[in-house]
Amino acid sequence: MISHTAKITIVGLGLLGGSYAKGFFQAGYPVYGIDIDENAVEYARKMHWVKDASMDPAFCEGSDIIISALYPHTFIQWVKENQAYFKPGTVLTDVTGIKREVISEIGSFLRKDVEYIACHPMAGREYKGIRYADCSLFKKANFIIVPSKENTERAIGVAEDIANILKFRKVSILSPEEHDRVIGFVSQLTHVIAISLMNIGEDPKLVDYTGDSFRDLTRIANINEDLWPELFICNKDVLTEEIDRLIAKLKDYRDWIENEETEKMRAGMIEASERRKLFGRK
Repeated sequence: MISHTAKITIVGLGLLGGSYAKGFFQAGYPVYGIDIDENAVEYARKMHWVKDASMDPAFCEGSDIIISALYPHTFIQWVKENQAYFKPGTVLTDVTGIKREVISEIGSFLRKDVEYIACHPMAGREYKGIRYADCSLFKKANFIIVPSKENTERAIGVAEDIANILKFRKVSILSPEEHDRVIGFVSQLTHVIAISLMNIGEDPKLVDYTGDSFRDLTRIANINEDLWPELFICNKDVLTEEIDRLIAKLKDYRDWIENEETEKMRAGMIEASERRKLFGRK
């Protein structure tokens, strides 16, 4: 387990970075924070989630573990510009929602005496900013570790420790290719569906007529418009393929409805119900 004397620095004190800071604080780990937003720095201090925080990247100097909660390309650029401050043996990790490109880019320039282990906490909410930080959302969430061929058992162990300290529900290990394929389906495609439904729902009075099914299906349409286009484009080969599969399946249902093919619809519904039951199991 990570020592309580280790210097842990979180870069990016937004929703996820703030939730990490709060979670470490509640677990008795003193952490440090870095953010370009002075308000985020002051809020983290006021809540006592960090031992101290700064807007200066050099504040990460001497860290044993650096956790980036930045957007993918911002994360890559930040490491490129500030790795001179990393001490030898530092373990660097992240929360980014895409892995193949990030791992490849970081690996192309990262110092050999620093190790990057990619991680993806499958947690979030429809709001952004540290004021919405909440470490309790990790308790029902999955945590994915995405090692490269260069990663050591030590770094993978640090990633597992982070997941356990923050009380994630389940920890999985996937290759970068597996991760991006799965995320393209379970996360990115679902966001595309929710956005598309809201984009075609032009009637402003829909809110007066809708039920829980529409609200549940479109909850994630309240989206971070700065982050998600970046994630979609980084994974565009996978995501466009998943969109094509969805279009083909929607066409099946359109044809079955048009032709009144009840048995085909029933078979599809039964299959969907059986698969959905798996998500209700502990």
